[in-house]
Amino acid sequence: MRKELKDQHIDALCEEIKAYPNLYIADIGGLNSVQTSKLRRSAFRNEVKLEVVKNTLLIKALEKSGFDYSELFPVIKGETAIMLSNTNNAPAKLIKSFRAAEKTATKPILKGAYVEECFYIGHENLDALVNIKSKVVALLQSPIKNVLSQVQSAGNTITGVLKTLEERQA
Repeated sequence: MRKELKDQHIDALCEEIKAYPNLYIADIGGLNSVQTSKLRRSAFRNEVKLEVVKNTLLIKALEKSGFDYSELFPVIKGETAIMLSNTNNAPAKLIKSFRAAEKTATKPILKGAYVEECFYIGHENLDALVNIKSKVVALLQSPIKNVLSQVQSAGNTITGVLKTLEERQA
């Protein structure tokens, strides 16, 4: 590939990475054509952008993005595909459901991810990523949980006061 084409590809890849807040790096190598086609269709339905990339071009695009993705660099080796999504756990759910549906498939394998401003390295983090909630959802739930706990504790306090007053009268 000529240098001009490489530079264009790096720039395009950099813009794609900047356009999505969640980046997953996976290994989909070894899937047959039918499995690869199913994975791509499933990714499209779940609004996950799936793209097989060259490792050196990916590293250069990550460096050029203006954000420090260096924690992911050690996992960028072998066959590499990136999964980009606006939904933080959509690629993780896609990987897990695909492996469950394709019982003989040992791939895709999660190499690493950058989700909710945190790095996740290794396939063992897949379940944690599947169950991750959006920070927005967590922030919205937090005040509700506080109100509910205060109402419950207030109920316990009122019950305690009434019991004490009842015991005094007796």
